Order: sequence, then C-alpha cells, then structure tokens
Amino acid sequence: MAGGVPGREARRRALVFPLPFQGHIDPMMHLAGALHARGLAVTVLHTRFNALRPARHPEFRFVEVPDGVPADVAAAGRIIDVILAMNAAMEASPAGVRAALASAMLAGGEEEQEAERRPRGAAACLFIDGNLLAVQRVAAALGLPTLVLRTGSAACLRCFLAYPMLHEKGFLPPQESNLYTPVPELPPLRVKDLFFSPVSNHEKVREVLARITESVRNSSGVVINTSEALEAAEMEQLRGELAGDGLPLLLAAGPLHKLSSRSAGSSLLDQDRSCIAWLDTRPPGSVLYASFGSLAAMDPGEFLEVAWGLADSGHPFLWVVRPKLVRGCDSVQLPDGFEDAVKGRGMVIRWAPQQEVLAHRAVGGFWTHGGWNSTLEGVGEGVPMICRPDAVDQMMNARYVQDVWGVGFELEGELERGRIRDAVRRLMEGEEGAEMRERAKVLRRKVADCLESSGSSQIAMDKLVSYILSL
Repeated sequence: MAGGVPGREARRRALVFPLPFQGHIDPMMHLAGALHARGLAVTVLHTRFNALRPARHPEFRFVEVPDGVPADVAAAGRIIDVILAMNAAMEASPAGVRAALASAMLAGGEEEQEAERRPRGAAACLFIDGNLLAVQRVAAALGLPTLVLRTGSAACLRCFLAYPMLHEKGFLPPQESNLYTPVPELPPLRVKDLFFSPVSNHEKVREVLARITESVRNSSGVVINTSEALEAAEMEQLRGELAGDGLPLLLAAGPLHKLSSRSAGSSLLDQDRSCIAWLDTRPPGSVLYASFGSLAAMDPGEFLEVAWGLADSGHPFLWVVRPKLVRGCDSVQLPDGFEDAVKGRGMVIRWAPQQEVLAHRAVGGFWTHGGWNSTLEGVGEGVPMICRPDAVDQMMNARYVQDVWGVGFELEGELERGRIRDAVRRLMEGEEGAEMRERAKVLRRKVADCLESSGSSQIAMDKLVSYILSL
C-alpha cells in the first residue's frame, strides 16, 4: 500500500476523538482510515451526543466518553453552545473522560493477543478535534501525547490565531460599514470573510477560538485537512507563526477523504443511493447538485425561492433537502406545484452520498454552503461551485473558491428566484461557466498530484506515521 510502514512496530495504536458533528466526524474518520491503511490500530472515542455506529466500522475499536451535554443544549444543536457545554462538563467532572481515555490507552481486541509480538496495542497518541481542549488536558495528565486535527483550512487556522489582533485593530466584531474592508494581515480576506457566527453571541465565538488556539499551541503536532496545492502560502505562514511553540509537526495531509478507503458509514443520516441510478440516466455535465451541508439552515421564504429558482433555471438538478434545513421545521415540505414543474428534470432527496455524487460524470456544477469538507470534495472532483456561505468559515472558503482558485463564485445578497435562476445558468452554461469548469479540472489535477506516492500529502502522512511510531 502507498505509504505503508512494514514491520511489527506498525501495529501501534492511535486514538482519535472527533467533535460530534458531521463536518468534524468525517475528516477524523478519514484520518482514522488512512492511519489504519498504514498499519496502525485505531480506537475511536465518541460521545453519546450524535453517537457513531461502531457496527459500521469493524476495523476500529470504540470507546464511549461521557459528554455531559444538557438535554436542552443537545436538542437545540447549536455547535458553539454544544462545544462550550461539553468542555465545561468535562472540566467540571474529568473522571469520566479520564476513565475512558485510560481504557482506550490499553491494548485491546484479538489482534493484540498474539504472543509473538510486543504489546503493540498500547496507545502512542491521541488525535483530538481542536475544539476538545478539556480532553487534551486530561490526556496530558495521563502522559498521553495529543495531536490536533484541524478540519478546516489553513487559512481558517490563521484566522483563529489572529483573532485577538483582529479585535485590537477593530476588524471584529464586523460592522455594516467595514464588511468589504481588506484585512492586510490575512490576504485575500475582507472583514466579511472572517470567521463569524450570526446566531451565536460573539463572546462565545471568541472563547471557542481562544480554546482552539490553546489546544493547537499545546499539542505535539497539527494535521490540517488541506493540500499544498491549495494552500502552500498559508501553510508556510502558519509554520512561521507557530515556530515559537516548538511543534514537531505541522502537516498538510489532505484531502483526507482521498487518502482513506475505510471511512464509509460515518454519516449521521442515512444516505439515499437511489440518486446514483438517477444520475446514470443524465448526460455528462448536465446536472447541478445542490446541498447546503449538515447544519446550515434557511428561512421558509428563502426555501421557497431556492425551490422556484432551481425550477426556473431549466437545468436538471439533484437537491438535498435534509431535516431542519428550514429553520423551525423538523421536516420540510416542498411548495405546491413544484414536483410537477420539475418532473423528469429534478430529484429531491433527504441526504446524498456526496463524494460519489460529485465524482459522477453527470454532475457539472455544485451549489454549496461552502463548508470546508464540501469545498474540498468539489475541488477534488473538478466541479465548479456556486457558494452561498452562511456562517463560521464558509465565507473565507467562498472567497478562495471565487478569487484565489477561480473555480466558482459567491451568490451574494437576498435569495430571490430570479437571481438563483441566473446564477445556475451562469455556472452551467456559457463562456464564463466553461472557464470555471476548465480551471476546476486543472486544480483537480494539482490536488491529485499531491496524492501520488511522491506527492506532498502522501509524504505528510508518511511523516505522521513515522512520528507516531517514534513515540
């Protein structure tokens, strides 16, 4: 296998602990699959909140960790509130986390019982999501090295590290008067592109980002789910900014979903695979795939405009309408007359096998919220994008899609069916769309080169495994 490390020491165990939200679970499970493919045993720690399903991953051990998230906070599902509540509970009562970590650190499973090998199942290190500072502190008390997986971009991590400066200089919190003001310390970002949540108290955002910064600076290494082909300059800048912390590793080892073949089944929603057979019937490059991620939501009026904008575009489309896509609605109803208007041309499903959809020959464009996973998946398949960012890091991702890589554009302003119709046509037809599509194909090849045996992402993974074996 590419990047494999032969020998009995390759059976050392790595622990991984994802933040329990879909956009954080997926890259951590991809990392787990990549490490397992290189000969490491893997134990997955997980919470009861948004619990994973161990039966889908027989190659891994699973250990449940008490999360202490209050029922009302869990029900609301706001990521920043859950992060703060989870860390507070773990810090107030660390015994449960300590017991779970201590159990996970021990050898386990049949593969560790072979007498001819040394006790290789004992954990070498723990990979944590950067939001789990409380877990890092318990691991430190147990003498277990931690590495941080950053599930966003290198540009996003630079923004986190710069957050105090951004406040000192008055860029944040953003004001209507300065949204388009460039931030010279973080090119090409403007104030409107900075990490921000319109639905959470800004002081909570500051606290979460300060804790992520602490977890990064206190770690034994940082792995970023990005590629040197996409963010070489940002990675170099990060190395300079973190040099004083003595990090032995700062690696661009992505896109992780391209390095792992063992991560299927980490979806919290059941995927509707009937869309693949439907795509099989469509001409190459003819279908717009529209999906706004696992958390982004819109108002009821916006939902209607999206529906009729897609209908009026005249293009075939596959649209993911998941539960709670519309604020205040657990289940979402399509508008009257919509299904008749798009019959034979549009398909609406609850959740999609997105990586497979984007790789399908019929898909010629991607309307996305601009989450980093979706952005990487679109780039990785050479699919041009319409970006409609909602919050957090999605604005800066859209900025890179449009102004750095030139593989799509941001749909700004009010969601109105005529503007949506025109945006779909802009992407899917005409000279401008063709140019974006060509640039997307070129960028896909550059990313693919990083995934070759001598490419930067494979080299980064080899460095990571060698480091783990040295612990």
